[in-house]
Amino acid sequence: MEIKIKYTTPDREVIQKLQKALKCHPVIAGLLADKGITSADEANFFLNPDYSRLSNPFELKDMDKAVERIYTAAINKEKILIFGDFDADGVTATAMLYQFLGLVEADLSWYVPHRTKEGYSLQLPHIEMAVSMDVDLIITVDCGIGSHEAVEAANKEDIDVIITDHHEPDTSVPKAFAVINPKQADCNACLEYLAGVGVAFYLIMGLRKVFRNNGLWEKYPEPQLSEYLDLFTIGTIGDMVPLVQDNRVLCVAGIKRIRMGLRPAIVSMAHTSRLDMDKLDSDDISFKIVPRLNAAGRISHARICVSHLTCPARAQTETTAVLLDELNRKRQLIEKEIVEDIERRIADDPSILDNRIIVLWDTRWEASVLGIAASRLARKHGCPVVLLNSKDDIAKGSCRSINQINIHEIFSKIRNLLESFGGHAMAAGLSVRKENLDRLKPALTKVLNLFCTEKDFQPVQTIDAVIKLSDITPELVRQIDMLRPFGTGNPEPVFLIENVWVASSIIMGGCHRKMILKDQSGEHQMEALHFNLSDTTCLPEFFPKLMVKLKADRFKLNHVQGVVQDL
Repeated sequence: MEIKIKYTTPDREVIQKLQKALKCHPVIAGLLADKGITSADEANFFLNPDYSRLSNPFELKDMDKAVERIYTAAINKEKILIFGDFDADGVTATAMLYQFLGLVEADLSWYVPHRTKEGYSLQLPHIEMAVSMDVDLIITVDCGIGSHEAVEAANKEDIDVIITDHHEPDTSVPKAFAVINPKQADCNACLEYLAGVGVAFYLIMGLRKVFRNNGLWEKYPEPQLSEYLDLFTIGTIGDMVPLVQDNRVLCVAGIKRIRMGLRPAIVSMAHTSRLDMDKLDSDDISFKIVPRLNAAGRISHARICVSHLTCPARAQTETTAVLLDELNRKRQLIEKEIVEDIERRIADDPSILDNRIIVLWDTRWEASVLGIAASRLARKHGCPVVLLNSKDDIAKGSCRSINQINIHEIFSKIRNLLESFGGHAMAAGLSVRKENLDRLKPALTKVLNLFCTEKDFQPVQTIDAVIKLSDITPELVRQIDMLRPFGTGNPEPVFLIENVWVASSIIMGGCHRKMILKDQSGEHQMEALHFNLSDTTCLPEFFPKLMVKLKADRFKLNHVQGVVQDL
């Protein structure tokens, strides 16, 4: 594995200046400098973000048109349908907008499609449904940017459509009443990093202002935007968008909001996940809360989640949280079986790994979990992975990419082979006619060979700094915690420690190792954990190089531990 040492990149003078101004550990100054933060003012804002620098929602293209239309619909009691996506981003966005517009007693309903029976985004049957419901206005959240036919059908039925989305647009956008998507070529808001729930949150910001200007809050109590930051944070972290700029500001506040335990649904999910609400962080959201929300859409129906997130009764949310936990366990089992099936195929036929991309399909695979399986396989084998369910005439599936290989752009080069596709640079969904499946891998291989080099496929482990065991103190870990929340765009720091001895080691839970590490002098030691071992029998007495992530022990606040990986 190639190791990229990043700590040598920042300017030494910048590090010294930041260390002096912030009175922080030099490692922290180096981490900040590596993020492009060069002044004390920028550093203080990063460490202590506030709302003062949030973007103006009206910088988003079509925001003014959208909020005026929604205001008119709300006060005239026109029927409004909020149409969301079935993942954590989509259900949090749907719940957020539904709760906000409910404050002004708008004539509201919401709808989230079934993942496998209906598929992604607004489609023609949904317009027929809206007509039967006498809907006047459809607002999409986290979807709609590719729904050209559905929007045209809505226009013919005199139904206005407002699209709010963050997925990559095609060469043109639907002819909707308004399209709010920061990734539009002619949108200059510089908010491309927002998730779908982020776009919905900025819509709420705009609506609140318009409602205030028109005196609506004289009749109804004006809400604080902070009331929606728990949903914003879960959707944003769940969609793995960069935790930078406005996203970081709002997620820091959102995690504080979550810890207050004000939303029964989140408290109930934390309870079933055995999470400590007072310590809940981005890792807990990523690995505990979000998978449970996503499991409903994959195994059952995502409408469970919208009802759950908007429910005010703790007793009811406890019941739903248990259901979500059960669905997540079922999802894990299905995913495990698919991955094991694919690994057996690779063992029997290593040529599957040829041409730097895996493309496989099967009639038995559950389409709803193929994205997660593809993600695991892409990480392990270091190449993009495309998996499809081929039981119908049109095979449907998901792709996950690696490094900086933009799979959405690659799909655009072979659009003649695809029935449809959509998503992001690193994750996309696609559908292919059965007769074209055998042509898919050769076509993708040709594009990859044209636009990618060997370097694009090389695994890279980024090291943020080289430290010694003697450097590791509770104060250093406390300062590292100030860089949270960690996630895409703000990864958890990885440190390199050299020449480490293993003083003791035990296996926990069958696949985890707990160790005591010592330096060569024997004067300094640290407790360390190594999770999900593939081989619990092999452990050297000495590590010449060791990767470490530092964490505060939640049970002993004066103690720190490391999560390690051998190089």
